[in-house]
Amino acid sequence: MISVVVIGSGNVANHLILAFCENKSIDLVQVYSRKTSLFPDCLPVSKITHDLSNLAQADVYIIAVSDNAIAEISSKLPFENRLVVHTSGSMPIDILDKKNHRGVFYPLQTFSKETKIKFSQVPICIEATNDKDLETLHELASKVVKNTYTISSEQRKSLHVAAVFVCNFVNHLYKIGNDICVEKYVPFEILKPLIEETANKINFLSPSQAQTGPAKRNDTKTIEEHLNSLTNENQKEIYKLLTQSIINHG
Repeated sequence: MISVVVIGSGNVANHLILAFCENKSIDLVQVYSRKTSLFPDCLPVSKITHDLSNLAQADVYIIAVSDNAIAEISSKLPFENRLVVHTSGSMPIDILDKKNHRGVFYPLQTFSKETKIKFSQVPICIEATNDKDLETLHELASKVVKNTYTISSEQRKSLHVAAVFVCNFVNHLYKIGNDICVEKYVPFEILKPLIEETANKINFLSPSQAQTGPAKRNDTKTIEEHLNSLTNENQKEIYKLLTQSIINHG
């Protein structure tokens, strides 16, 4: 059984806590939170500490905090030569203090406390400074998810950029689409089957093969009509930029 301490109380930390609680082959020894926070009901209050100096012994310490806080938390840990990992997609492994063994345990998913997900479907990207620690992280990941990938810091940085494009930027486009619907008194729900089908197609087709629409067809008349219908200048600029990108690159 692998013992784990989770350091953090945000979205990622909460989903990890829930996944670990539900797995009988993982011993979630303790959770550190700087302040009083809401945690999953499965976590006993007795396992919560607000003092880093009181951290319990464990096989792996997972720092699941904001990127800006990783280095500070890592430097304040009151022990040496233990396996400490962070969960960031964009921060390198070297941001962790060298007094401990260092690693990365990055679950590539969008997390919200209000939404429960199938954690077993989340890919986890791991990295470590030696083979033994990498094996430990692979064993831990394989207990809670189906797919584990050994990814370097440089690869993970690029992967995180790609994730911003396919997740955060796409969600912002949903917001723009919703804003347009609200402006014209059209229910946004009408678009949801289209959104689902578009997302589902990339399970069977490459993004290039799945691309459709006026830009793909270079339908200049429709593109011009769309631009004329938009009253928001920001929306127009985004439409022009994405349209040109599709025309140029498919």
